Amino acid sequence: MTALVFAEHDNLELKDATLATVTAAAALGDVHILVAGSGCAAVADAAAKVMGVSKVLLVDDAAYAHPLAEELAAVTLSVAGNYDAILVPATTTGKNFMPRVAAALDVMQISEIVEVVDANTFKRPIYAGNAIATVESSDAVKVITVRTTAFDKADAEGGSATIENMAATPPSGISSYVGSELSSSDRPELTSAKIIISGGRGMGSGENFAIIEAVADKLGAAVGASRAAVDAGFVPNDYQVGQTGKIVAPELYIAVGISGAIQHLAGMKDSKVIVAINKDEEAPIFQVADYGLVADLFDAIPALEKAL
Repeated sequence: MTALVFAEHDNLELKDATLATVTAAAALGDVHILVAGSGCAAVADAAAKVMGVSKVLLVDDAAYAHPLAEELAAVTLSVAGNYDAILVPATTTGKNFMPRVAAALDVMQISEIVEVVDANTFKRPIYAGNAIATVESSDAVKVITVRTTAFDKADAEGGSATIENMAATPPSGISSYVGSELSSSDRPELTSAKIIISGGRGMGSGENFAIIEAVADKLGAAVGASRAAVDAGFVPNDYQVGQTGKIVAPELYIAVGISGAIQHLAGMKDSKVIVAINKDEEAPIFQVADYGLVADLFDAIPALEKAL
């Protein structure tokens, strides 16, 4: 059985999400990686070094400079017939184009798997992670998105895969890239950060996030937020951790002023160590926390920042 992993990258570097997806794919058999981008030879070279990968397919063309769903689906479909399974990280990019691939192949997409049982059977969370469904597929080609926090990262060094150049597929003409509005930060990305400190509705306002940002800067941590804080306009949408935000599993997760709604817990409960700070001792967050502090965050966080 041969599995194809679609590489997540920024045309410069291979993302860690791809390494976790390779681990999932390796449980199915031989692993190939598809790198589609523009000026992305360095990404293909990095993919070829990943342990467990036997071949890298490189399609380097201006059409893939930006991850348009129509173009990525087309290039994936052009090689889909050679594979028993196609896997992609369950990121914004993967969730955007993989349903097109599944629809074109007339198969069921198996979303956000957390375990590979065998070649046809997978486990995935349902009901905001409160239950795990075991799904068996009889489709000829398995189309899968992977919850990368559930898998260890494959070794980025030690592999010696061959690199095979591919021709770009004809442009779809359905969509075109216009522009991006991206927030920039010197802090780590949420999905790859080892330490995350998140604020909730209890922060009271966006200005008050400055106190947890000060702690984040001293810890080298990323800053996240609950959906309630995002919906209230305290911080941008890309800060959101949860079922409808980003799924994270850092070494340390500090939840500040977050009650612990199911939607939020689904996005961070796999964190190695969870610390909760909330003045409500009945807050659900304390049920999943390894360490809990019942205190006013406006006293506790400045004291923590001073101690650091």
